[in-house]
Amino acid sequence: MKHPVQHAEFFLTVANDEQLPPPGPPEIAFAGRSNSGKSSAINALANRTRLAFTSKTPGRTQQINLFRLRNGALLADLPGYGYAAVPQALKRHWQAFLARYLATRQSLVGLVLVVDARHGLADLDRQLLAGYLTSGRPVLVLATKMDKFTPSAQRVVQRAIERDIAAAFPFHAAQVVVVAFSATRQIGIAAAEAMLAGWLGEGVFDAGEPAPAGAKEKAPRARGVARGPKSPRQA
Repeated sequence: MKHPVQHAEFFLTVANDEQLPPPGPPEIAFAGRSNSGKSSAINALANRTRLAFTSKTPGRTQQINLFRLRNGALLADLPGYGYAAVPQALKRHWQAFLARYLATRQSLVGLVLVVDARHGLADLDRQLLAGYLTSGRPVLVLATKMDKFTPSAQRVVQRAIERDIAAAFPFHAAQVVVVAFSATRQIGIAAAEAMLAGWLGEGVFDAGEPAPAGAKEKAPRARGVARGPKSPRQA
């Protein structure tokens, strides 16, 4: 599907597990630290200026915003994390909620982790990846704000993030693709779109209605990572 995020429309805002819609169409989650450029990345991929927007006080947007894509799949804009002004109790609540969402959301097919390329992976990014990668599902790391670097420096920064991931997650590094990205200069748009389109496939899905209170779902099976060749049958 070409330009998978374009023509996205707001669908639902949820503040807890019970408000999540029932699992059905595939979902792609966008996560990242506050001020990492997550909203700008979503808007660039959607070719919109205000589809996703940041709070005037970073870290204060404490909801998951769901957007319906034109094929019925969903994009989940997760709250930014790591901003010091958020009370500790609220941080713990959202860390637990996001951990459950990423670990147990059955319809989640992939995670887009937005990382400010000037700072690289933060400890909270590694914690999020540690809880998610064991599911076997893929990750696209958008190394944002690459317009701040020269083309040669962009490659150096991208490789540094790739090495960091390989060192931290040697058994899961193959699940992660790092793309140099800039919303302002349109760097990496085509590469990111190709990854997302591959996750979603060519299907058309029914996004359904918001979940009734108390709706439950089973933990997901690993998906989204290419399997190796089948073993030949024994004679």
